[in-house]
Amino acid sequence: MSSYYYLVAQLPYLVYGQGVPMSSGDFRALAGEHLAVTDAALLDFCVLDPASAPAPESRSVFLGRWLEWEKALRLNLAHFRAQKLRREFSLDAPQYPVDAAAAAKAALSMDSPLEAEFFLDKARWGVIESFEGIEYFDRNRVYAYLLKLLLLERHGLFRAEEGFAEYRTIYASIMNAAPLGAAGLGAISTESGEAT
Repeated sequence: MSSYYYLVAQLPYLVYGQGVPMSSGDFRALAGEHLAVTDAALLDFCVLDPASAPAPESRSVFLGRWLEWEKALRLNLAHFRAQKLRREFSLDAPQYPVDAAAAAKAALSMDSPLEAEFFLDKARWGVIESFEGIEYFDRNRVYAYLLKLLLLERHGLFRAEEGFAEYRTIYASIMNAAPLGAAGLGAISTESGEAT
């Protein structure tokens, strides 16, 4: 267990919404060097999408709870979206964990999809912290750290998309402000402001 202490003690503190101190891939490699073989194998279960996780495992209560919570969140999101669109949803949306259902409902009531995604990721962050427990130098702390890194990487992608959307807006306004060329696009009438 001294290697777990060494691993966790050297990790930079993570804060939701801040930058990523290392990639999730680099952290997986680092953690794999310090964890016992059986614990390192469970790093494959540290995913944001439960559908991409390997077959269910019972060797980690923390990861089992995380995957159950995320699956419940996604099913509730699908259920509430279907209701909103007045479509049938064939699967029963689980009411447990209650906070997963509540997070889904709250997110879908938001006007901005980006705001809803940030809200959901913050809810995920809080759940990860509540599941990791009080033991500081154990495998759950390592799994929680990896999941948080994945959330921060996801959060960074949203900012990049936001920046690209802003770029497109600025680019479109520049193109709309540019005078039309004489290459068959028409000339601008100074009196009416319309192309002729």
